[in-house]
Amino acid sequence: MANPFDKAKELATVLKDSDEFATLKNLHDEVNNDEVAKRMLDNFRNVQLELQQKQMQGAQITEEEIQQAQKQFELVQQHGTISKLMEAEQKMSQVISDINRVITEPLEELYGAGEPQEG
Repeated sequence: MANPFDKAKELATVLKDSDEFATLKNLHDEVNNDEVAKRMLDNFRNVQLELQQKQMQGAQITEEEIQQAQKQFELVQQHGTISKLMEAEQKMSQVISDINRVITEPLEELYGAGEPQEG
């Protein structure tokens, strides 16, 4: 019988060797080697993190905070490399999501996910 952890490690290796990962890594390195781009992206991610933490704590996010986050997003989107990096992150996220859906198919079949609930 196959060991799921061995297969997971194999999958990790395949992901690391994928075009999506190579693109993501190259863009990540490019942003990190550009002091201005790195600072811009760090600022954007810090704003995102602060808003997520507020939401998780049940705090109200102000209109001003939303506008500030939008301005930060627009700013990073204007930077070509950061924009490409964010696109590559989205593609990798989609790959992981698709893999997760495939992996969980046996559980969905077992528990009847998607079938109408009786009640």
